[in-house]
Amino acid sequence: MTAEVRAVPFWSEQEIESSLPATIEHLNARRVLAYPTETVYGFGGAVDHESVQELIRFKGRPPNKPFLLLISGSEMLARLDLHLNPAASILAARFWPGPLTLVLPGGEKRVPSELRGPEGGIAVRWTPHPATSRLIRAYGDPITSTSANRPGVPPAQSAGEIIAQWTQAAASGKLRILDGGQLTSSAPSTVVDCTTAQPRVIRPGAVASSALREVVGDLICEST
Repeated sequence: MTAEVRAVPFWSEQEIESSLPATIEHLNARRVLAYPTETVYGFGGAVDHESVQELIRFKGRPPNKPFLLLISGSEMLARLDLHLNPAASILAARFWPGPLTLVLPGGEKRVPSELRGPEGGIAVRWTPHPATSRLIRAYGDPITSTSANRPGVPPAQSAGEIIAQWTQAAASGKLRILDGGQLTSSAPSTVVDCTTAQPRVIRPGAVASSALREVVGDLICEST
């Protein structure tokens, strides 16, 4: 890291708590935030149209590839009018917080359409990362999430990698980077489409299909 570009320490309880006011102010200003998760570092922001558009521009994301939402409590789903059908409720009760992303119906009036996937739902995960979960609780609303990397580059596993790729954005204040340390390599979250009665695995990941079947039984997937 250079003297001009520094990430915000986001490791100890004291660091996390002291970072919250300025981080929330950054989110309210509709700017992009980089933060650690249970898998890799992510980029995200507030869940409103202007913030989502800023994240799309920042990441250079194709319009047909929506972001997911990170939550830190099931009450956040209700505020966005997202719905858990019986299968989704069982999966959430068993695997949340954890590396399981559920694609949920609803949210037509409260979630920007750019976040809606080809399945017709909104992808949501209750992150188990303690620091990021604490941030979301303090903020009071979900934040968007996409991997922190440029196209063709592996997702960042450290704040230093993000600074190296996004130096100017970080130096200008357009990007705020929370440094949660070096993350260990891990599988991405499993993504399950719960927009219909029968859940369907649309991306295998950290939670095995066999574990999902143990709690919901009937599951559509190609991988076990």
